[in-house]
Amino acid sequence: MSSSLDKLRAAMETASPTDGAKKSYTDETMWKPELDKTGNGYAVVRFLPTPDGEEMPWVSYFDHGFQGPGGWYIEKSLTTLNKQDPVSEYNTQLWNTGIEANKEIARKQKRRLHYVSNVYVVSDPKNPDNEGKVFKYRYGKKIFEALKEAISPAFEDEKAINPFDLRDEGANFKIKIRKVDGYWNYDKSEFDTVAPLFDDEAKLNQVFSQVHSLSDVIAPSEFKTYEELKEKLERVLGSASTSTAESVSQDMEEVPWSNVNTESVADEPVVPTAETSTPQEEDDAMDYFKNLANENS
Repeated sequence: MSSSLDKLRAAMETASPTDGAKKSYTDETMWKPELDKTGNGYAVVRFLPTPDGEEMPWVSYFDHGFQGPGGWYIEKSLTTLNKQDPVSEYNTQLWNTGIEANKEIARKQKRRLHYVSNVYVVSDPKNPDNEGKVFKYRYGKKIFEALKEAISPAFEDEKAINPFDLRDEGANFKIKIRKVDGYWNYDKSEFDTVAPLFDDEAKLNQVFSQVHSLSDVIAPSEFKTYEELKEKLERVLGSASTSTAESVSQDMEEVPWSNVNTESVADEPVVPTAETSTPQEEDDAMDYFKNLANENS
């Protein structure tokens, strides 16, 4: 009997409703720095130019990540595609009650802004096997601001660079991570001196030939439908998401909101009113990059 159970366990661990293979949800093309035992992280990357046929060397999207009584909700927001999203609608409903407790819930569930670019990993002490390879890299507002600062320095004695250039107009980017108040802090990250990634033109072309499509990250097929997201939201929050604005506050004590995840990414934008607008500073940064791209085209 023991032998039979072992075989059943092994079969169940690898079983799939479709092809019998264990499905992986890890995107092998996405790179992420890691912290060492001291709680610090260090890596060196080179941001890569715009993929052929695409508009910019980065894309951005919103998502939501929080925990409710029914589990975790981690999904891309349809507002990325300028569509209605059930979490945004629910957060607005909470916000409009005018009740501070509801507003706090909406803040914890607010959408988060992410950017994705292609990078060449120059140094990755925690995972040396990644070195010399091209990945997609997801980052937040802090690093996006560093890219913007590189293009448009704040001080007259600083020379502008193109952080997405592989040749003599760009520079490697040193990612330095510290834990500050429980969050990953990137304040000490900086660009190295301006220099080509390689002096060999053939090597540069080879690196660029390996870039991944960024438009695929925000393709409509990468988002669940409104109905699918609403069903998941209702499952995660129980019946709270179907309540009226008036009944939300009445049900507050009956729902274990203390289990809702209170963590957020430290370099994400602060939404002044729940989900109602994208911060102006993000719009200005996007316009700046687009203007730069038009000038160089």
